[in-house]
Amino acid sequence: MHVFVTGGTGLIGSAVVAELLDHGHSVLALARSDASALAAEAAGAEPLRGSLADLDVLRSGVAQADGVIHLAFANDFSSPDALAKAVAEESAALAALGEELVGSDRPLVACSGTPHVPGRASTEADPLPTDGPVGGRGRAVTAVLGLASRRVRSTAVRLPRTVHNQGTGGFAGLLTDIARRTGVSGYPGDGTQRWPAMHALDAAVLFRLALEHAEAGTSWHAVGDEGDQVRDIAAVIGRRLGLPVESVPSQTYGPLGPIFANDQPSSSAHTRQTLGWEQKHLSLLEDLENIQP
Repeated sequence: MHVFVTGGTGLIGSAVVAELLDHGHSVLALARSDASALAAEAAGAEPLRGSLADLDVLRSGVAQADGVIHLAFANDFSSPDALAKAVAEESAALAALGEELVGSDRPLVACSGTPHVPGRASTEADPLPTDGPVGGRGRAVTAVLGLASRRVRSTAVRLPRTVHNQGTGGFAGLLTDIARRTGVSGYPGDGTQRWPAMHALDAAVLFRLALEHAEAGTSWHAVGDEGDQVRDIAAVIGRRLGLPVESVPSQTYGPLGPIFANDQPSSSAHTRQTLGWEQKHLSLLEDLENIQP
């Protein structure tokens, strides 16, 4: 397939582009800057200049492609307003991508987070949250899955709280950044809450499998580690950076504070059984050993 990829030069996207190219697909990658365009070209993809806010550019990308993988997100968690803007931008982009694919039977692979279910690990059958700081992302992806009734082979890969590679990425990466800035490797509450995780190279395989094989309207979990306790994550970060490890106020994490405080393990049993996918690379705690002081 000729695949249009948004977010193709990020930590996850670059792994997805490499996985697609390694398996005989070609890639048209959205590039919002000259640097991103050069990175896409160096990876073997064809760049398409534009940002997630350029809906006409997105539509032109879809028109050139046999399928779409959407990964781009502003990742601005600096304030509630900034996060709301990022969610609104992505929601409009997903709507444009989906409408352009209606009636085509072509695949659209969107991404979201794994849901939080009180008292147990979430599964692929659980609905996405539609309220809270990132509830808009849940509503947008749910709408994408609804396009299955309009001849779009839409599917969603749900990403865990940390998708990592070489000790960076995801919520664990944010903990590391905050630790460097504040001089404390912190965790919210008592730190017993669990976060699922996945290596970016393993996640990339799942995106390819979903593009190639997933039925319309389905959801999949890119989860390798069902749930590491946050205080264990902070302990590795603190040891690698030579910093004290302790509980810190939830306000430390801005608009993500309520999410960081949740116990949110997640299972990928259905995904593994149905798509024949498995974890092959380092776990999160092993990969965090790559953090450099």
